[in-house]
Amino acid sequence: MLEHKRQPLAPPGLFLRRLARSSAIAFLVVCLALFVGVFGYHTLEGLSWIDALLNASMILGGMGPVDALRTDAGKIFASIYALFSGLVFMLVAGILFTPILHRFLHRFHLESSERA
Repeated sequence: MLEHKRQPLAPPGLFLRRLARSSAIAFLVVCLALFVGVFGYHTLEGLSWIDALLNASMILGGMGPVDALRTDAGKIFASIYALFSGLVFMLVAGILFTPILHRFLHRFHLESSERA
């Protein structure tokens, strides 16, 4: 059986830096997804930039669109963007919770190996 070197739990400062890095990456993913929505609503539906921002924010946040869609292209975009937003939600949740789950599992592994 292969043995591996047990590493101690990362100090709180390092953990907080990892958490901050994950939060920054999640924020960038949300900003990118919001940009896609704003650009799509503005281009395909002809909404003003602020109305496009409102609609994209509401869809990305899971609330649903505000303005009625008038074009077929806009309706298709909104359908795809809604599905995309659900995937972004899952991705962002994974990015945010990964360092927390990693720390928990590492601590659990250290505790269980101390008992063995």
